[in-house]
Formats: sequence, structure tokens, C-alpha cells
Amino acid sequence: MTVNKNVFYIESIPQKAEEYLILRKKAGLSSRQLIASQVDLKNSIYAISVRENETHRLIGMGRIIGDGGTVYQLVDIAVDPNYQGLKIGTQIMEHLMLFVNESINQQAYVNLIADIPADRLYEKFGFVKTEPEGIGMYLKRQ
Repeated sequence: MTVNKNVFYIESIPQKAEEYLILRKKAGLSSRQLIASQVDLKNSIYAISVRENETHRLIGMGRIIGDGGTVYQLVDIAVDPNYQGLKIGTQIMEHLMLFVNESINQQAYVNLIADIPADRLYEKFGFVKTEPEGIGMYLKRQ
């Protein structure tokens, strides 16, 4: 596993949903409501938080959610833009994939929704595009 001495990793969800929401915004992810975020963080199957050594500020994270049996999704993979380019995203994926490989049944469906150009990182960990056999879809709500 790659080592970065300016940060440390905790196998835990962020302690405060507020810091999770701040990181999501900084990383360009969609906004979420505070109450919903408090629920979704607690329902994580596995999470890795990355904190800056001196301030302990949340600067990266990734989570695994799912039904605990056959379907799992990697979500909220985010790195503060001030820390991008330091392989922290790769380190987050290494932690997530270690959990996948050690704790999730080989026949389970493990997926993620990739923004471009992050799809190149995920391909390095064995993820493949579903097209042309299928495409990702979501319910667009007002």
C-alpha cells in the first residue's frame, strides 16, 4: 500500500456529517441534506476516512454500501482538491478493495458510478465499463 506521511487513514465513517458535506462540496460531488447524510453514513458497510496530520481535517474518504449479501457499491470516493495528485485517491481505493477482496463474496456484484476522468483510476482496480451491454441510470427527481 502506498504511504503518504502528510495524512493518516482511519477505517471509519467521518464522525460529523457536516465535515462529510464540506468534503463532498469541495470535491465537486452533488449536495446532500444533513439529516439524510447522518443516516447514510451510519448505514455504511465499510468506510475509510483520510485526515490531514496536523489539523485532523477530513481531506478524503470512500465508502461501501449494499445489502450485505449480493450487491455492493463503492460511493463517496472523494479527495479535497488541495490534496489531489498525491495518490490519495489510489490509497482510498486500495483500502476499499482490500475490504472487497477479504470480506465480500466473490460472486457478489460490486459496482460504482465513475465520473470522468476518475474512471481511469477505477479501471486499474479491475472495474470495467458496462456499455454496450448496459448503461448506468438514475431516477432524476425535482
